[in-house]
Amino acid sequence: MLGVNFAIVDIETAGGNPSEGLGITEIAILIHNGNEITETYNTLINPETYIPGYITGLTGINSDMVAQSPTFRQIARKIYEMLHDKVFIAHNVNFDYTFIQKALAKEGYELRTSKICTVRLSRKAFPGYKSYSLGRICEPLGIYIEDRHRAYGDAKATAILFDKILKRNPELIHETLKKNNGESFLPPNICKEKYSKIPEKTGVYYFYDVNHKVIYIGKANNIKSRFKSHFSGSTKGKLKMDLKNEIHDISWLLTGSEMLAYFLELQEIKKNWPKYNKSMKFTSQPWGVIQYQDSLGYVRFQVSKITPSQPAITQFENHADAWKFLNEAISEYELCPKLSGVQKSKSACYDFEHNKCRGACCNQEKPEQYNIRVNQWLEKIANEENMLIIKTIGRSQNEEAALLFENGMFSGHTFIEKELNIHNPKEILDMIHRVKPYQESKFILRSYLPKIKLDSILILK
Repeated sequence: MLGVNFAIVDIETAGGNPSEGLGITEIAILIHNGNEITETYNTLINPETYIPGYITGLTGINSDMVAQSPTFRQIARKIYEMLHDKVFIAHNVNFDYTFIQKALAKEGYELRTSKICTVRLSRKAFPGYKSYSLGRICEPLGIYIEDRHRAYGDAKATAILFDKILKRNPELIHETLKKNNGESFLPPNICKEKYSKIPEKTGVYYFYDVNHKVIYIGKANNIKSRFKSHFSGSTKGKLKMDLKNEIHDISWLLTGSEMLAYFLELQEIKKNWPKYNKSMKFTSQPWGVIQYQDSLGYVRFQVSKITPSQPAITQFENHADAWKFLNEAISEYELCPKLSGVQKSKSACYDFEHNKCRGACCNQEKPEQYNIRVNQWLEKIANEENMLIIKTIGRSQNEEAALLFENGMFSGHTFIEKELNIHNPKEILDMIHRVKPYQESKFILRSYLPKIKLDSILILK
C-alpha cells in the first residue's frame, strides 16, 4: 500500500537495562508488506544469564526452557537481515528497538531504521480510551491475544492492531513515516534526496532562493545536523518561516576544522551580505586594553572603549572578552590586578595579601622588575600581529590546512597533502589563496589562540 515493508517485533527479556542489550529470552518478527503478513520468525534465546522468578511468573519462560536455545550471537545475522531495511514496529517501540539495537551492536551490526510505536498510533487512531497498553487496547477492538506476554502472541496482536490502523487511516501511517524518515521538517522546496546528500562534516554552507541567490550562510561542525536544526521543532516566527519557504537549494564547502569554517563564514558573509544573516554581520565593537605609564614608571592597563585619542594594544568584540583576556594575562605573567585596572584599593591589591602579587601596587617591586614581565606580554601580543601561519586539521586524514594571518587578521588559507611533507613557512606562503582581510577576524583569532598548540604556529618576520 505504501511501498514499504514493516517488521512488527516483540521480545521477552530477563530484565535488565535496555541500553545494555543483554538478556533477551525470546523474539518474534512478523514482516508486513502493507497488505498482509508475508514472513514470520520466532525463537527462544539463551540469554546466558539468570532468569528471575518474577520474569518466569510473567512470561512462563525459565532457564530450563532456554538452555538448549541459540544465543543471540548465533542468530544476530538472521535478525539483522530481517530488520535492517524495514520499518521497525512495536508496542512501546523504544524498549524493543533499544534492546535489539544494542544487542546487534555487540555482534558488529549497526541497526539504523525508522521506527513506529503502535501505542502512539493507537492514541491517534482510536482516541478516548483510558489505557493503551496492548491488552487494554486490543480487547475493545476485538483483537484476541493468543499467548499474552510471549513474543509471538504479542507480536501477532500488534500486527493485527497495526493492520487495523493502516486500513482505517493509511494517511496516519504515511505522516508518521514521513516524520520518522526525517522528511516532515524539510522545507517545501528541498527534497529528501537533496537532504540525504548533505555531509555530516565540518564546513560552511549556503542557502539559495529560487533565483540561486545566496540568502543565508552558516558554519557547522556537522552541516547536515545544523541544516535540520534550522527547520526542526517550532518554526514559529516570521523570519524562520520565510527562510523555510524561500530556500530552494543548499551547497557547502568542507573545511575540516571549525576554526577555518569560522573565518570563511565571515569572508562569505562580508562578500555576499545574505538577507537572513542580519544577526551575524560581525560588526566591530570598540573595546580594547589600553596601556599607559604612571608617574612612578609602572606600565598600567585598563579595559576601555577605544577612541581616536586612546588607542588600544589589542581590541575585542565586547567588554567581556577584553576583560577575560586581561585577567588571563594577570595570571600568566603575574601582573598586579590593581595596576591592570581589575581591582581598586587605596593601598596594596588584595592579591598581595595572599602572596599572589609581587607588590608593584605598594612599591615592594620596583618598576624596572615589574615592567620586564609586562614587556614579555606586550611582545607576545606584538608577535601575534606579525605574519603568522597556523596549521590545523584538513578535510581528511591525509591533509592539513594552513591559515595565514597578517596583523592579526585572516588573510588566506590552503590545504596541503601530508605526504608532501612541507614545513617551510615560505613554501607554505606561496601556496596560500589570499583573501581580503577583515578587522573582525581578529576577534575570532583571539578566541582560538588559547586552544592552539605552539608547534602549530609558524611566525614569519
